[in-house]
Amino acid sequence: MLVVIALGGNALLRRGEPRDLGHQRTNVRRAAAALAPILSAHDVVLTHGNGPQVGELARIAAAAGEPAPPLDVLDAESEGLIGYLLTQELHNAVPAREFVTVLTQVVVDADDPAFSRPDKPIGAWYQRDDADAAERAHGWTMVEIDGQWRRVVASPRPQAIVELGAIGHLLDAGIVPIAVGGGGIPVVETDDGERHGVDAVVDKDRTAALLATALGADRLVLLTDVDAVYRSWGTDTACAIERASPDALRHLAFAPGSMGPKVEAAIAFAACGGTAVIGALADATRVVAGEAGTTVTLAAEGITPAG
Repeated sequence: MLVVIALGGNALLRRGEPRDLGHQRTNVRRAAAALAPILSAHDVVLTHGNGPQVGELARIAAAAGEPAPPLDVLDAESEGLIGYLLTQELHNAVPAREFVTVLTQVVVDADDPAFSRPDKPIGAWYQRDDADAAERAHGWTMVEIDGQWRRVVASPRPQAIVELGAIGHLLDAGIVPIAVGGGGIPVVETDDGERHGVDAVVDKDRTAALLATALGADRLVLLTDVDAVYRSWGTDTACAIERASPDALRHLAFAPGSMGPKVEAAIAFAACGGTAVIGALADATRVVAGEAGTTVTLAAEGITPAG
């Protein structure tokens, strides 16, 4: 199979962990070990989140008293950083495969309403007083999530992947591309064909679905730290979903900053005839096989609870 795998940002830097390179490398090594059996059996394109990393790069620049680089530049920096760690640890785990990180530009619409409604969480978690101070000092938009506060930025929808052809050539050569990291580097195109970066962070799950569809992938796998999609998450009646059709999932509500984008991506890919699976990184091999997690497919009838 051709499998597009999206690693959640929290798989690389977990909530509450120190934000140093050592912890990130340890988590990347753990992810590489979980992915090794899949990489030995299938053609794979790997992508990843960058929310914690891109936010940390912005915080470092702000703490130094320097003008923060625009988010498209920070997206590129984080894509290179995470790509470097992934290529190295994946090589160590699967030395028989070749891995290449592709700094990937993603075209967005300059008139996307997301530019006036920031909602993509990035960076560290703050207590209320620290969040207020950051908002005053840097002009950031801060929102409350699960009792803590986090910066949110514009997240326009991806329209096209600039390096799609290069990614396809790498696949044809038997190389594993690590591409559209962090959702890709957002750019807009002018009428005369020029491209310019914009201050935003594209959601990596949306871009992963776009990439999987454009490549004609057999499976889109969205790996996170939760074992499945849950109906009524956070309540006493929470129930894991084993299988679901895209239409059935559209009628359910999911948290916009966490599971919501993954479900949206799974629906988009499955609606085009593919199979999407959402599950835990620790169960990656079984998730790819459809033996764990939540499978979204046109072949499903409504919603099937787990167990």
